[in-house]
Amino acid sequence: MWQPIVSSTRHHGDVGGEALKVRGDGGYDSDVLIVGGGIVGLSTAYAITRAAPGTRVVVLEKENAPALHQTGRNSGVIHSGIYYRPGSYKARFAVRGAAEMVRFCAEQGLPHEVTGKLIVATDRSELPRLHALVQRGRENGIPVRELGPAQIAEYEPAVRGIAAIHVGTTGVCDFGAVARRLARLAEDAGASVRYGSEVRVVGRRGSAVAVRTARGEVLRARALVNCAGLYSDRVARLAGDDPGMRIVPFRGEYFELAPERTDLVRGLVYPVPDPAFPFLGVHLTRGIDGRVHLGPNAVPATAREGYNRWTVRPGELAGTVGYPGTWRIARRHWRYGAGEIRRSLSRRAFAEVVRRLLPGITPQDLIPAAPGVRAQAVLRDGTLVDDFLFAESPRMVHVLNAPSPAATASLPIGREVARRVLAHLGGAATESSLSGV
Repeated sequence: MWQPIVSSTRHHGDVGGEALKVRGDGGYDSDVLIVGGGIVGLSTAYAITRAAPGTRVVVLEKENAPALHQTGRNSGVIHSGIYYRPGSYKARFAVRGAAEMVRFCAEQGLPHEVTGKLIVATDRSELPRLHALVQRGRENGIPVRELGPAQIAEYEPAVRGIAAIHVGTTGVCDFGAVARRLARLAEDAGASVRYGSEVRVVGRRGSAVAVRTARGEVLRARALVNCAGLYSDRVARLAGDDPGMRIVPFRGEYFELAPERTDLVRGLVYPVPDPAFPFLGVHLTRGIDGRVHLGPNAVPATAREGYNRWTVRPGELAGTVGYPGTWRIARRHWRYGAGEIRRSLSRRAFAEVVRRLLPGITPQDLIPAAPGVRAQAVLRDGTLVDDFLFAESPRMVHVLNAPSPAATASLPIGREVARRVLAHLGGAATESSLSGV
């Protein structure tokens, strides 16, 4: 079982050779530094500025724009929370976050649609798992409706299955647009979002935290939040903390239906997931732009930003391959993984999986689409961390595992992280100020 981070004895007293000097004004450039300008980091900045006005917040993002990795490369689904263990962060934050995300998009004039979705069983062996999802949904407070074959056809005439459940609270939006709006709202409230600012060194001494960026800029703050996504474990180690896990990247590959075939899918259609694996399987998603995405699969990536099979970063690959948890995953899930790799290499094999739900398609109907990489936290024993994972050490809050449904849950996640970091600053926010958006 994962153990919380404890204070490390290796708190650096300098940043790249420059001592952490305290100026007469306290020596701080900001109150809170946030590493990472994806939707979680920007939601955290937004939450802090709302909960504790006047708190000086700086977001450091290594790219030249926000949300270019996990946030901007997912299927855009606003998840209902039906899959997640009752009482877990994922269950609580996804259910709450879905409603908040729809409301946020409506208030901000951002494109979104509450489409509902079908989770479809295509084989009798899947029925017990489907029935278990019905029960889980009800435990999580999610309205679900059980369907037979004829009722499936009322929602999705081209989809075939022996049973299904309809989840009415699922929808779609553009999470990249949401992240950009959060950045603007945080900046309007006084935060600073700095792009092209990759953090290379992290230091800590007494009441100060400091970072040095790739540009050589040194920034000092009273506390730091690590929302680095694919690099969250690395940033934790830069800070002198042992995260107790490692990010193992999995590439998710998508296809789109050819434009003349998009009428085959009206909304969102999912298979019954395998609870032994954290991925939901290849699903069908009509996005807000009308395009229909099919996917993703899940194959090991050879780089943390390995968006295609030809991108290899030897140092990152060696770190993944050399991690004991990676080999334990491989031994435990090799049969599932082999199938995923086969579907990665063969459009025909990918189409075979899609045809279980959508019999009318052919390999020629599939057009390659932009892939993504999932930052999956893995423990040394090979356990895939199945919930959002937060950890703290003196003057630091680390978000160590925030894959899907983190985009859906980003508003409550941001408030949770804000609550934790403001406590490090002396608890400037009230509970009511962090209770909702």
